[in-house]
Amino acid sequence: MELHVKREHSSPGEQHPNRARMLISCPDGPGIVAAVSRFLFDHGANIVQSDQYTMDPSGGMFFMRIEFDLPKLEQRMEQLQAEFGAIADQFEMNWQMFNVSHKKRLAIFVSKEDHCLVELLWQWQAGDLDADIALVVSNHADMKEYVESFGIPYYHIPVTADTKAEAERRQLKVVGEDIDVIILARYMQIISPSFIERYKNRVINIHHSFLPAFIGGNPYAQAYRRGVKIIGATAHYVTEELDGGPIIEQDVQRVSHGDDVGELKRIGRTIERVVLARAVKWHIEDRILVHQNKTVVFN
Repeated sequence: MELHVKREHSSPGEQHPNRARMLISCPDGPGIVAAVSRFLFDHGANIVQSDQYTMDPSGGMFFMRIEFDLPKLEQRMEQLQAEFGAIADQFEMNWQMFNVSHKKRLAIFVSKEDHCLVELLWQWQAGDLDADIALVVSNHADMKEYVESFGIPYYHIPVTADTKAEAERRQLKVVGEDIDVIILARYMQIISPSFIERYKNRVINIHHSFLPAFIGGNPYAQAYRRGVKIIGATAHYVTEELDGGPIIEQDVQRVSHGDDVGELKRIGRTIERVVLARAVKWHIEDRILVHQNKTVVFN
């Protein structure tokens, strides 16, 4: 079988092997940007991009994303993180630092609808998703041959009401400890609170409507009966509240009275695949900060 594993473009990590990113959130106040910039300057780093946002300069939260180049980053990363701790403590920061050359590892969960999975695989193959797709998990065997043609392992783990706990145990075993984000690409099973907590803010779902409208079964039939003029999709992090997690991205498209349920589904699938791919791309590029039940997305 031919394996479609050739990547068409080099990744940012390959182009910039000494590049790192930082995500910072903390109470707002004077001197934050200056302190971070001075720290990086003192260590010989060159800032190549910096974005910041404040909810309120007086008593609000401050958010920052910064990219920088630092010679011999791989050898110096651990020391850099350790020394930044003093500044983080001073400003009460929640922060993360990432080496861009270390690609994030993705696990994709899918059921029978394949459009979102196919979009992610296509963007990965084209080099638009700078990550490693480590595996695909499904409660159906339908996509096994297609996924394996990309050289990606496919795990068929059936789920029934009686086997749900055992199925989740098997899922956790194949996912392992080194997965950075799990993508529910139209995976039509509810995952448990313990699973969600284990991967907090690292499980991305695509919802087949513009939340909070039309929650539940047959959303496009609901939309058709209501005679809606727009339909959409929502990508969000998964929390214990069903379809209530922090929203990453949404999009809509106008429809008309002449569109039947089938046409609404076709349009909806296109929106879903685009919205989910955007959300995944922003996550793996470290563009998202979660605060309470909202996101700040630097794009």
